[in-house]
Amino acid sequence: MDAQDGERRSVRVGRYVPIVLVVVGLALGYAMGWQRYLSLAYLAESRDTLKIYVAQHHALSLVFFAAIYVLAVAFSFPAATVLTVFGGFLFGWLVGGTVVAFAATAGATLLFIAARSAFGDVLCQRVSGKAAKLARGFQENAFSYLLALRLAPIFPFFFVNIAPALFDVRLRTYVAATFLGILPGTFAYSYLGEGVDSVLVAAQEAGREPSVQDLVTPKIVLAFALLALVALIPAVVRKLRRTGPG
Repeated sequence: MDAQDGERRSVRVGRYVPIVLVVVGLALGYAMGWQRYLSLAYLAESRDTLKIYVAQHHALSLVFFAAIYVLAVAFSFPAATVLTVFGGFLFGWLVGGTVVAFAATAGATLLFIAARSAFGDVLCQRVSGKAAKLARGFQENAFSYLLALRLAPIFPFFFVNIAPALFDVRLRTYVAATFLGILPGTFAYSYLGEGVDSVLVAAQEAGREPSVQDLVTPKIVLAFALLALVALIPAVVRKLRRTGPG
């Protein structure tokens, strides 16, 4: 019995190892000041050097950029939008956007697996009432709900990476909804990144650091919101059918 208890404790402790590594990695990154290199200010300072390096080592640069993106997302660095702009600036909107789509999905999936390993069954076992209904609704319409969350940049990217793990969403559903849901935003920000040079110069001339807000227009935000509403239509239709007459 003691051996079995020890084995069960080891399993319980082991399930938290991935999420602990994420927290430690994030803390280490901030302690080392790596967030400094994941900003538009750094891009403004180093754009010529980066462009030259990419021109000389294009394939290696793509691999290196993809690896950085995967790690940044997996360790929850709040830099996904900025890195997407980097991708468009360095590689063009099509190549940059394609690399970002796969890298972001890979990094988000790693974080999802870590969160599900640690907390996957906690919420489903303990919630009740309206929260339990929300959990069941999310499970039944996971693809539509997650797709809508991905399309509308209402919540931080890292939050949407973790939240589905608490609702016991299937891995394949998570990967599919994540990949498809981030495509519009990915290519939009990559396209903005391809023409970001003038924004960086204008910010420097104004004596301030450039920010993502310099690139985002109300029209873009509205477009993402409309896409999210479209993604929710299947879930709403299914619910109306269940509650309809007969």
